[in-house]
Amino acid sequence: MFKLLKEVRCFAPCDIGKKDILIIFDKIGFIEDDINGTLLPGIEVIPCRGCIAVPGFIDQHVHIVGGGGEEGPHSRTPEIMLSNIIQAGVTTVVGVLGFDSITRGIAGLLAKARALENEGISTYIYSGSYGTPMATLTGSVLTDIALIDKVVGVGEIAISDFRSSYPSVELLRKLAGEAKRGGMLGGKAGLVHLHVGDGKEGLNPLFQLLKESDFPKEMFLPTHINRTRDLFDQGIKYLSQGGRIDLTAGEKNGVSVPAALAGIMKDQLSLEQVTITSDGNGSVPGRYGWEIGQVADLFEDFCRMAREGKIPFPQLLKTVTMNPAKNLKIFPQKGILAPGSDADILVLREEDFSIELLLARGKFLVKDQKLVQRGTFEIDGRKEGDCHG
Repeated sequence: MFKLLKEVRCFAPCDIGKKDILIIFDKIGFIEDDINGTLLPGIEVIPCRGCIAVPGFIDQHVHIVGGGGEEGPHSRTPEIMLSNIIQAGVTTVVGVLGFDSITRGIAGLLAKARALENEGISTYIYSGSYGTPMATLTGSVLTDIALIDKVVGVGEIAISDFRSSYPSVELLRKLAGEAKRGGMLGGKAGLVHLHVGDGKEGLNPLFQLLKESDFPKEMFLPTHINRTRDLFDQGIKYLSQGGRIDLTAGEKNGVSVPAALAGIMKDQLSLEQVTITSDGNGSVPGRYGWEIGQVADLFEDFCRMAREGKIPFPQLLKTVTMNPAKNLKIFPQKGILAPGSDADILVLREEDFSIELLLARGKFLVKDQKLVQRGTFEIDGRKEGDCHG
């Protein structure tokens, strides 16, 4: 019932100094300078000297049921395993369907999300797919968002990509209208999550849609903005106009995440509207054809930038915690260390940013640098495999 993290430097995401964190069931109860661990019966006290505590990462673009299929059935990527997610410090994911809406569907996406949540993490999904007509569960994007608890928006809708169905601005307007209305009726974010390829049009369909409609910019989230230099330049323009952009971790052919964030700061633009996602288990362009995206890329890019110290740590941290939580309309339940918020806590060793502890809704997923709960874990010294996936 009770866990107490002692003497841990807290970034909530702002630096609030060395604190004790009392976890009560699945919530953060108190964050104080000194909490007496003898006052509560059965409390588990965990010394955290030499560590920092941050909110669990939120990855809002993961192909949890797999992706791919561009080169035939053999190129379909597998469902994700819980261990792949938690090894990256991620406690909340949003599942996307992607290119293949023929052999995979929203029902499978929803079932996988529920399975992963049963294993310990928090999950959400998007209705829809790359192409049109949209893959849905109830027959429309509107009712999926309004009635299905885990559906937070529509996506990833592909634009400027030879794999897309090249939706017209009128169709994008219709889908945005359904997302907005569904979000209002269901108390959801009602996001329109756009996959932007390296095609000639770039972000122009989005620019045109916003010019010809009254939708608020904050309901649109274009991703893969760092896929090419030209697209990134358009993303900078969109960001300067008040839009939100999402960068893909592990990018090797376009603009890397560290270079992208450095460029944004050089242009004196805020990182408050910037997020980073992994495209985990999706198919991504590589040197030798399509490769499988890894959730671990998100953590590796983050740690690299944290070690370099070129970007203020709290600002960097917001791109994978507070910013996506606000996008998804789950803040302050998620994305922050504060009393009353979910006890999604990532504890890193200050010396090298390796994962010491990971808690999701108050339960350990990583403890003493070992995976616990489900996923890959140890029982009596024997290595067990993933229980799900």
